[in-house]
Amino acid sequence: MARFHVSLHLPDVFDDAFMALIPRHRAFINHLLAENVVETYAISADRSRGWITMNGEDAAEVRAVVEQFPLYEFLSNIEIDELFLFDSTATRLPRISLN
Repeated sequence: MARFHVSLHLPDVFDDAFMALIPRHRAFINHLLAENVVETYAISADRSRGWITMNGEDAAEVRAVVEQFPLYEFLSNIEIDELFLFDSTATRLPRISLN
């Protein structure tokens, strides 16, 4: 299974239709996190961009999952890139404490 980085842009204005979908969207993302389809999910502080690290067989499979996001119709400039290397403190063994 390959790992992909998804970057996307959120709308400039969050209207009522967008806001109404946020709880359903968060529940879906939480489900994908629990299933290890999504590894990381981040939204910029100004709420204009998002970044997601996802697992999948290929970019088409990842795009198919992204298209299921409840907020998908509001997202733009979606880019999906296969990663060669993904390293983070979360993927490392915990530090050993001698205390």
